[in-house]
Amino acid sequence: MEKGESLNKILIVDDIEDIRKQLKWGLGREYTVLLAADGTEALTLFRRHQPLVVTLDLGLPPDEEGTEEGFRCLGEMLQIAPATKIIVITGNDGRENALKAVQMGAYDHYTKPVDLDELKVIISRAFHLQTIEAENRRLQSTIMERAGENNGIIGQCPSMQQVFTTIRKVAQSEVSVMVSGESGTGKELVARAIHDMSLRKHAPFIAINCGAIPDTLLESELFGHEKGSFTGAHVRVLGKVEYAHKGTLFLDEIGEIPGVLQVKLLRFLQEKKLQRVGGREDISVDVRIIAATNIDITKAMEDGRFREDLFYRIGVVTVDLPPLRNRGEDILLLANIFLRKFSSECNKKVRGYSPEAEQCIASYSWPGNVRELENKVKRAVIMVTGHQIESDDLGFATQTPPPPPTPEIHEFGTLKDAREALEREMILSAIRTQGGNIAKAADVLGVSRPTLYDLMKKHGI
Repeated sequence: MEKGESLNKILIVDDIEDIRKQLKWGLGREYTVLLAADGTEALTLFRRHQPLVVTLDLGLPPDEEGTEEGFRCLGEMLQIAPATKIIVITGNDGRENALKAVQMGAYDHYTKPVDLDELKVIISRAFHLQTIEAENRRLQSTIMERAGENNGIIGQCPSMQQVFTTIRKVAQSEVSVMVSGESGTGKELVARAIHDMSLRKHAPFIAINCGAIPDTLLESELFGHEKGSFTGAHVRVLGKVEYAHKGTLFLDEIGEIPGVLQVKLLRFLQEKKLQRVGGREDISVDVRIIAATNIDITKAMEDGRFREDLFYRIGVVTVDLPPLRNRGEDILLLANIFLRKFSSECNKKVRGYSPEAEQCIASYSWPGNVRELENKVKRAVIMVTGHQIESDDLGFATQTPPPPPTPEIHEFGTLKDAREALEREMILSAIRTQGGNIAKAADVLGVSRPTLYDLMKKHGI
């Protein structure tokens, strides 16, 4: 896009000169209008100017009576810039081709003859949607920048904002921190964020999953061992605690540590000294402890499975991570950020999610939390064949959004009120189920598109 050019550019692609002149005359005051008479010229202008909106006649030379050239242009434009709003123009008998174009990724379709006022409404809505989507992309970029400040943790909901506040407060101190939350909520990301914002950030960050190592080997993994201390101990080996000297030791799933080893860990926290397995020498180590658990640590203490005195040593400050299902709009925010990430990695031009897919994402309980969401989006990007993620690409069965509740009769004072309320609900339901496509919603309701626009205006939609 050339510098200084207006952003409200529209490309008109039609082989009929009179139509091109009519549209340029009708749209020229509001938009920067580009004109093309064939596919080659259209693609040249499209690459040079990157217009936000395109009207595309499918019947282009050398195939004026067919649609091959029009579909070729549509496909190439969407490959170049998937977010472009392309309004396909067809003849009276072109409904099947129009629906095919929408499935390929066209924004809307319109049937000749052209009614300028009606087409203006469609074009205006297309530019409005472009503005909203651009703002959304800007917001996501801002959030990603903030995520960089929080070591990759992303969230806008109040509970996550509280997590970020706590991280910033404790990072500069030396206190031990306990991070609690379900599996997949990002406990290690929180630990790394605290380390990276601390005075120890240039020293090692060492992580160990206490639940993934057999009890018989865990002590050696943590504190190391001397040569000959047990069968197979052919050399001296340093433990994770020593490797984290001057830095941070992250003990994931600390609730899985056996009782005997809890005592040894408590002694180390009190004295800042350790003995390797099979050794007699006291070794001083300067390390900050951050621990994490996905179990109810209070219940574990009540049951005698976890020592209270150890908890009070490692849980000076507690950070509670909310499950994804309780994070509201963060779910779709994260889904879109993962979509951008994996689309780039896989070199795929994916425009977004279908309304059904978004409904599935928003309503699913996400037992595996952020990790499960990330995996599902990655799968979807790999599996998708079109420009939009569908629910089955995510591994969900196709679901239809539930219809809006039917209003109770007693809520309205007159029959006219009830009729108007029902009419409004039916319009909203049709638009919602058709993913915002006005032409398809009009077909579902059995009215013309201009009639539907009039009804939307009437009901303030």
